[in-house]
Amino acid sequence: MLFRSTSAAQAALLFLSVAAPQSALAALYTSPEAAFSHVSRTTYDYVIVGAGAAGGVLANRLTENSSIKVLLLEAGSSDYNNTNIEIPWLAPVLTGSTFDWNYTTTPQVGMNDRSIGYARGKVLGGSTSINYMIYTRGAKDDYDRWASVTGDSGWNWNNMFTYLKKLENFTNSPNVQNASLKFSSNLHSTSGPVGAGLPQVSLPIDQIALNAQQELSSEFPFNQDVNSGDMIGFSWTPFAIQNGARSNSARDYIQPALSRSNLDVIVGAQVTKVVKTSSQGGVPVVRGVQYTSGPNKYVYSVQASKEVILSAGAIGSPQILLLSGIGPKAQCTSHGISSLVDLPDVGQNMQDHPLLTTNYKVSSDDTLDNLGSDPELAAQQLALWQNSRVGDFTLGACNQWAWGRLPSNDSIFKAVSDPSSGSTAPHYQLIFSDLYIAFGGGSLPTGNFLTLISNLYTPVSRGNLTLKSTNPFDYPIINPGLLSDEGGFDIHTMREALKAGRRFLQAPAWDSWIVSEYGDSANAKTDEQIEDFIRANALVVNHVSGTVGMGKKGTTAQGSGALNPDLTVKGTIGLRVVDASAFPFVPAAHTMIPTYALAERAADLIKAAHSH
Repeated sequence: MLFRSTSAAQAALLFLSVAAPQSALAALYTSPEAAFSHVSRTTYDYVIVGAGAAGGVLANRLTENSSIKVLLLEAGSSDYNNTNIEIPWLAPVLTGSTFDWNYTTTPQVGMNDRSIGYARGKVLGGSTSINYMIYTRGAKDDYDRWASVTGDSGWNWNNMFTYLKKLENFTNSPNVQNASLKFSSNLHSTSGPVGAGLPQVSLPIDQIALNAQQELSSEFPFNQDVNSGDMIGFSWTPFAIQNGARSNSARDYIQPALSRSNLDVIVGAQVTKVVKTSSQGGVPVVRGVQYTSGPNKYVYSVQASKEVILSAGAIGSPQILLLSGIGPKAQCTSHGISSLVDLPDVGQNMQDHPLLTTNYKVSSDDTLDNLGSDPELAAQQLALWQNSRVGDFTLGACNQWAWGRLPSNDSIFKAVSDPSSGSTAPHYQLIFSDLYIAFGGGSLPTGNFLTLISNLYTPVSRGNLTLKSTNPFDYPIINPGLLSDEGGFDIHTMREALKAGRRFLQAPAWDSWIVSEYGDSANAKTDEQIEDFIRANALVVNHVSGTVGMGKKGTTAQGSGALNPDLTVKGTIGLRVVDASAFPFVPAAHTMIPTYALAERAADLIKAAHSH
């Protein structure tokens, strides 16, 4: 989960953030210029563009064979050991930092023509280095729908569950109380690279929320493990946090591979285009890559003998394809780009999860707001983390949450078909955070608070990405089309999610804790008022997906997907896209783990394709 703004407590910690020195790492070059003076290779077996979740997986898995030579290109820096990145509690300060691409959407019609900030990671680890580390696999039905849409049963839950377990090291800290009641150990692995676990610090609201769940168990059933494949219900929140520090693809996949002589990593290297190197049976072979360190700098070229793999994310990958003439022909030619492959779906099918925060004044003076209002306490917690990796600075956004579905007889289904993948996939998410959070900014009140975050997870709305110019350093035009669906499902479900969250917080268990709803949302009573409040205040979780979606093999007609089921780019040879842009439907979950799993399977598909 990537959020745009900081909370009061976390924003107040900026002065405590200290950059850690970056140690020298073998096979990692700090710029294209530095690499050029040391690297003699101009051809690799694989060139991977982007060192985020997917790129990190591929760099590690493909170099397991010592005879395979891999180049990993990353536009951002190598500073994944920065203290702000390592400390979970400081995640909010990363948004808008040097580690963030700082994209902005077009004015969103469904959000009162507001432009929304889009946070995407620009550092080794990509968005896994700046997100909120939330660890969700997604629903069984999400993967089964991928399999149905692509015609490839390898994407179904049963097969992908193998990869979901392969990637994880779900190890509990001894600080986690009653861990066996909070997750199902038989569903997890402790032998994979990605460190994960449950929150280490118990909060006063934890037991209150458990009591509320019991009081409202018919609407909010207890779910022992949100990662079982059935996400519905109230559960504990797992995070990609281990030993008190952030887990990311840089630490868990790239760093272990850096000692291998067959991997070169170049940071500060922005790819400007992929290049046709030959033709085979009239089909373009695209195994060339051009990259540079900045505007008006020297442009370097490199070739892959086997494949070029774009893992630049759901914004970066389609932009590179369009700059290379791979995408809607009319769009490419309108910018003077020669059309290489007419693929109408490149840049289309953009999806994301809208987000809303509402706040509640509480009677207790024991909330995480105190980390922002008490500098001495914050300094103590920082020292505790630095000395032993324990304490409040190990926490993520929440300890508990709930995932829900609209009732089957909801009035919206008289007009709109259920857009979810099935009964195991939630329509919405409710997060209960033990402090004041206002991602839209504004003045920060004094006192103690609880924040309800209500998010839509099965959006009908679709958007697109188009080129602004032929300059690769000009950000593309990003229009996710948030809350714009004609049938009104998205705004309806956002409204019902907020109402469900209010019902949960009105359970008797909260009577002595919650004083009242705080701020403008408290005046939103009627359905119309609630919808107006949502359109004026909603933001986005930053799970942008689907912009180079996979579909059934071969056909390139609009709506059929830009990728084959094996993630190869239709109409090309030697080019593949492996990242969240490949999702045909965004999972009803936080997208980091589905992206890891997609890349784990992709690594096996790539190896199999070149096994002769």
